[in-house]
Amino acid sequence: MTDTETNTPTTPFWRFSLHFYRRAGVSDACIALQDACGVDVNLLLFLFWLAAGRRLLAADDVKKLDDKVRGWRDLTIVPIRDARRKLKGAATLVDPAKQEAFRTKVKAIELDAERLQQEALYAFTQSGPLGKEAAPPAAARANIAAYASVLGVSFSKQAVDVLIAAFDGIKHTAFAAR
Repeated sequence: MTDTETNTPTTPFWRFSLHFYRRAGVSDACIALQDACGVDVNLLLFLFWLAAGRRLLAADDVKKLDDKVRGWRDLTIVPIRDARRKLKGAATLVDPAKQEAFRTKVKAIELDAERLQQEALYAFTQSGPLGKEAAPPAAARANIAAYASVLGVSFSKQAVDVLIAAFDGIKHTAFAAR
C-alpha cells in the first residue's frame, strides 16, 4: 500500500511505518512479536519512529503510551484482526471467493483502524518531545528493551535482530520525529 492508495492524510509516523514495515523481515518479526508476546505493532513502530528522531523512552513512558492506546486497540484493532484471521480459509456457507472478498474489506478496515491509532500517537508528540535525546541506534535498542520490560516478556532475539538490522539500514533523518 502507498500513501496515494489510502486517499487520506498521512503523518511522518505513518510514512515511516509504511517504509519500515516493508523492509526485509520486518513484517514477519513484528507479527511474531505480536503473536508470541502481545506486542502492539503500531506502538512498536512508534518506538522505532521516535528512535529515528533521536528519542529514547524509559519503561514508564512506554507504559503510559501503551495505556493510552489500549482502549482503541482492544475496541477495534484486536477484534477486527481476529475476525480477519478467522475468515481466512474457514469453511462456511458463503462462497469462498465472496468470503475472501469480504475478508479483504475487513483487512482494509483493520488498516484504517491502525492508521487512526497512529494518527493519535503522532498527535500526542505534537505537545512536546518524549523521552530524552539519544543516538538513533541506542534509542531503538533501549525503546525495544523498555517495551519488553513493560510487557514483562523477553522478545525473541531473532525478531529483535531483524528489526534492529532493518532500522540501522534506513536513513533516520528522512523520518525523524519532529
